[in-house]
Amino acid sequence: MPTDRPIIVVGCPRSGTTMLQLMLHAHPRIAIPPETRFVLAAYRERREFGDLRVAENRRALARRIVDRRETRFCDLGLDAEETVELITAGQGTLGSALGTIFQRYAARFGKPRWGDKRPAYLHNVDILLRLFPDAQFVNIVRDGRDCVASLKEMSWHRKDIYATVAAWARAVDDARRAARRLGPSQWYELRYEDLVADPQGRLGELCAYLGEDYHPAMAEPSAVADVAVPSFKTWHARTHSPVTTQRVQSWQSRLTAEEIALCEAALGSRLVAHGYEVTGAVRPAAAELLRYGWTAAPQRLVPARRGLSRAASRLRRDHDLAHLPAATLHRQATSPVAQADRRVDVAQS
Repeated sequence: MPTDRPIIVVGCPRSGTTMLQLMLHAHPRIAIPPETRFVLAAYRERREFGDLRVAENRRALARRIVDRRETRFCDLGLDAEETVELITAGQGTLGSALGTIFQRYAARFGKPRWGDKRPAYLHNVDILLRLFPDAQFVNIVRDGRDCVASLKEMSWHRKDIYATVAAWARAVDDARRAARRLGPSQWYELRYEDLVADPQGRLGELCAYLGEDYHPAMAEPSAVADVAVPSFKTWHARTHSPVTTQRVQSWQSRLTAEEIALCEAALGSRLVAHGYEVTGAVRPAAAELLRYGWTAAPQRLVPARRGLSRAASRLRRDHDLAHLPAATLHRQATSPVAQADRRVDVAQS
């Protein structure tokens, strides 16, 4: 049976999330927009708007999203005023307000199912679940050494080698926790290397998880790159070319011997657990490992901080935040209880 469950693409930056976004967007039933910046911001600012069951509060939220350039709403090709009116007239939850935008994006392409992609979502799975409880997550993993090599070359990446290595470790650890929590019905993981080596096979397996039929267009993501990747993102230039294995293990020529040694010392067990072979490089100097340890240490406290944040959110008793999918609304509206309630309303009117 067709589903309208949201699809959330996650992964460490430079692991192939944009390529996967395009592969999914090429499916005739699925639309995944360019990366936006309003979902997490709206969640963190949600109390500024008051009770979203009040229409004017939803209007204020909508205006905040469509009027601010930093939200990247402008990249979606949607009419701002129409979007404001749809959110104002829609369901009174934050998830539904945000879902309205993605639904409109999917409708722009005549597609019934939507999703979203952002690497940062990997570290905010709890928030995404509060907004979209029935979402299906897709996590793409790439050899940590290749991710580090690629991140080093990005103009927007400001971190040193130690923080860059630690970022891949955190991505793997957060994904492991999410997989344990969600299970196979809501969490699917695939490797970048396997995907580029056998696009049809791996995408077929992904579609089975999503409850969709595989479509050959998915293996040619470059065909939709002009539509779904903003032109200013020059670092995604390769998405306009056919899928290739050319960048697999390119870390061998893009990292120095010292950087390879640091990666393997810091990430070795995680690399092996994901099927990547290590070279057995000479162990870095103690000072290098100490510096990495100091950089990575704060990330080990993140799970505990998140637990406290979840507890605080429960104490604050937010109004319901969850997105109500169309199928859910239809089931509620056509349920025997809802029909009985309507008969009572009519009888009393």
